[in-house]
Amino acid sequence: QVQLVESGGGLVQAGGSLRLSCAASGRTFSSYAMGWFRQAPGKERRFVAAISWSGGTILYADSVKGRFTISRVNAKNTVYLQMNSLKPEDTAVYYCAAASGGAAPRSNEYDYWGQGTQVTVSS
Repeated sequence: QVQLVESGGGLVQAGGSLRLSCAASGRTFSSYAMGWFRQAPGKERRFVAAISWSGGTILYADSVKGRFTISRVNAKNTVYLQMNSLKPEDTAVYYCAAASGGAAPRSNEYDYWGQGTQVTVSS
């Protein structure tokens, strides 16, 4: 089992920045690819970013490329999502997830999920 706890969400004005963190505990964190997904009210959960266990493979959704950066520190069992130039359409609950396979943009590739953290971007 892997337990995931997100933090760092909040309310920010458009153009601002937030950094989300996801702390993992349980089985070996460094062996898992990690991803971030988001779900806006009334919409399906969507892929945001993913990073392989080594950090050598990184994927982003087109909607966040150039604005968001995913990173990980295996020694701290933590993955981060730095979000810059935030837009109102980035408002959602953000979830981190762990995959025993490689970094992937599909939610069904992930084995473990956190409870989510709310990000609200005001215009």
